[in-house]
Amino acid sequence: MMEIVKLSASPRPLNGKGASRLLRRAGQIPAIAYGRELAATPLAISPKGLLQVLQSEHGQNAVVELAVEGGAKLTVMVRDYSYHPVTRALLHADFIQVKLDAPVAVEVPFRTTGKAKGIVTGGVLQQIFRKLPVSCLPERIPAYLEVDVTELEMGETLKVNQLTLPEGVSIRLPEDQTIVVVAAPEKGGDEEAPKPGTAAAGAVAAAGAKDAKGAAAPAAAAAKGAAPAKGAAPAKAAAAPAPAKKK
Repeated sequence: MMEIVKLSASPRPLNGKGASRLLRRAGQIPAIAYGRELAATPLAISPKGLLQVLQSEHGQNAVVELAVEGGAKLTVMVRDYSYHPVTRALLHADFIQVKLDAPVAVEVPFRTTGKAKGIVTGGVLQQIFRKLPVSCLPERIPAYLEVDVTELEMGETLKVNQLTLPEGVSIRLPEDQTIVVVAAPEKGGDEEAPKPGTAAAGAVAAAGAKDAKGAAAPAAAAAKGAAPAKGAAPAKAAAAPAPAKKK
């Protein structure tokens, strides 16, 4: 069972960019909590506290007990968060209310272990999903899912129904969905050129020389005044020089 993370919060009466800037200067960040049975509630939280949640084993899938100052405790999960693009400081967070006895839909990291036999024989391991969509009770959300691919030969696949899942966890994908495959390497489209100094390279060079010689022959014939092609009009004779005038 997942350990619930505790986080403190205080009501945030003011909204707007100016109020948010003042809040951040005071060492807190704006947040909001909402749900089907919870109206949007503006809050202020510690960015360090939120960072501890995000860096926990379950990360954004962690279940949080949000203790609001002067109010009730809320069971929530981090729905979204934002940070500064340069400083990477956390700027805002959204929390969604959950019930411990009602399933939630989340995405869980998926990884493989072992070295597939098909890789040894030249295959390529292709992992189709980096995260898998699951459904389960909040406290049963796994930190990750993994599968051992050691016995996979080239051309073999692993499907959803071959995964060993924790109790109460289901995958929101078809059972015959492929999640891992050991594929054959792609072949190049061009043929490999022969290496210099080999018999194959000599044959290619000789053929090139022969083609070059054959192509040079028509050019030489044309230079010597070869007969025109059949059907071509004969060239006109050059005009005779005019006779010199008598003095």
